[in-house]
Amino acid sequence: MSDPRLTPDPALVTTRRAAQIGVPVADLCRRPHGPRDRQVLFGETVTVLNEASGWAYVQAEKDGYCGHVSQSSLTVPRVATHRVSVPATHVYANADLKTPDLLSLSYGAPVTVTTQTKDFAETAQGHIPRVHLAPIDQIEDDPAKIADLFLGTPYLWGGNSRWGIDCSGLVQAAMLSCGIPCPGDSDQQEATVGKPVSGDYQRNDLLFWKGHVALVVDAETMIHASAHKMAVSYEPIKDAIKRIEAGGDGQVTAHRRPELP
Repeated sequence: MSDPRLTPDPALVTTRRAAQIGVPVADLCRRPHGPRDRQVLFGETVTVLNEASGWAYVQAEKDGYCGHVSQSSLTVPRVATHRVSVPATHVYANADLKTPDLLSLSYGAPVTVTTQTKDFAETAQGHIPRVHLAPIDQIEDDPAKIADLFLGTPYLWGGNSRWGIDCSGLVQAAMLSCGIPCPGDSDQQEATVGKPVSGDYQRNDLLFWKGHVALVVDAETMIHASAHKMAVSYEPIKDAIKRIEAGGDGQVTAHRRPELP
């Protein structure tokens, strides 16, 4: 049986065109007006498969996730040249930090830079500080370092941005930044990211529980987005294992090691 998260519903597919997310973050919903499954960021590309009553049925390019977004969140696609490389940034009206901020963008958001000055990069949306951007093809080499950028971010079920993120959203952001293909949900990640290992924990290993995932920082510590702290936080691995089992969510179901570039 196909996974509806990754396989478009044939009954809904009436068209196929490329589009981009034109708002800071858009909810990817299970159905129109339905619950949020995941989110897509400004500048990310989607394939529009159906449009009706103000909603678009789309498939995200970054991970193949299918769902419904508001039609008003879509815009004409542009070729991205850079991505936001800090937790969040502002887009200013002019190349001057004292001018009005027009838009806020989260880590990883792709942007199209048209010109650059000493301190700012100009886009169709406005001006972004150059120090907040990296070339779109720049690959990072340490997922745990990327996860640390989200430290303190509020927990949000299905969240994928600096404004709110969940456990699998945090892992996906970290992995994709390092050139490691990574689906959106923790069960998908447990099935596909890295290889099963046992024994000592190493930096950037992944630990899975039923419905949860954490990223190992060192032999004794992990970072994760959890409802326990309602934020991205560090936690001793041994403490987390005991706490999660005591709370009724069982033991670790998998220990996997991603292959870094």
